[in-house]
Amino acid sequence: MHKKIAIITGATGGIGKEFTRLLIKEHLDEIWIIARNQEKLDLLKNEYGERIVPISKDLTNTKDLCEIGKLLEDTKPIVQYLINNASLAKMGSYKEFTVEEIENTINVNCKAPVILSNLCIPYMEKGSCILNISSASAFQPNPYINLYAASKAFERSYSRALNVEVAPLGITVTAVCPSWVDTDMLTKTINGHKVRFPGMVTAKKVAEKAIKDTKKGKDMSICSLYVKCQHINVKLLPHRIVMKIWMNGLRKYL
Repeated sequence: MHKKIAIITGATGGIGKEFTRLLIKEHLDEIWIIARNQEKLDLLKNEYGERIVPISKDLTNTKDLCEIGKLLEDTKPIVQYLINNASLAKMGSYKEFTVEEIENTINVNCKAPVILSNLCIPYMEKGSCILNISSASAFQPNPYINLYAASKAFERSYSRALNVEVAPLGITVTAVCPSWVDTDMLTKTINGHKVRFPGMVTAKKVAEKAIKDTKKGKDMSICSLYVKCQHINVKLLPHRIVMKIWMNGLRKYL
C-alpha cells in the first residue's frame, strides 16, 4: 500500500505553517515539511505529531533538490499535494543586491518549484494538486522589488501552462497570488518610516482559499477583493501607468 503524502516547502514560516495546519486534518499518511532550519522543523513535528516528516534541505542547491527525488524513489508514495511555498523576497534598489542574492532568489523562486514539480508528477494520481505560491506582484512589473516580482511572474506563468499539460492526468496546478501577507517576511520599516501595506491579509486566509480553489480545479487563487481589483486594473491600464501609481506609493520610503 503506497503512502499518501503532502510535500510543503518553506514549511516553517507564515503561509507554510498554515498549510501544515490545514493538511494535518486531511487523510494523509505523512506530510513532508521542507526547510533549512532543522530546529524549526522539529518544533512543527512536536506540535503536529508523527505524521510530520521533517526534511532539512537547501532549495538553492540542485543536489539537495535531487535528494528529495531520491526520497521519492525510495518510498514510492502517492503525492496528493505539492506546495511550493519557499520564497526569497528583498525590497530595494538593484544596486543593493549581491550576485549571490540574485542567484539564490532565482533558484528558490523559479528553479526549485519547476524541479520539484517534475520530480513529483510521476508520483501523482487523479485528484493530486500542485500549489505554487506566486504573488499579486506577478501581475505587473514592480520597481524596487523587480527581481521578486519577475520571479513570481515566472512562477504564475509556469503554473498556468503546466496546469494545461497535466490536466489529462487529472492533476491541478494552481498559482496562488496573494498581495501583502502578514508574515515575518515583510519589511516593516524603511528609512524610519513605518511601511503601509494596503490590502494586507493573514497567512491563514491565503492558505484556506488556496486549498479551496485548487480542489475546485482553478489554475489561479486570488484571496481578496483588493487583489481581484488589482488584477482587473493591470489588465485595463498600461503597465507604465501602473508603475507610476506604484512609485507614487513608494516615494516617501526612497
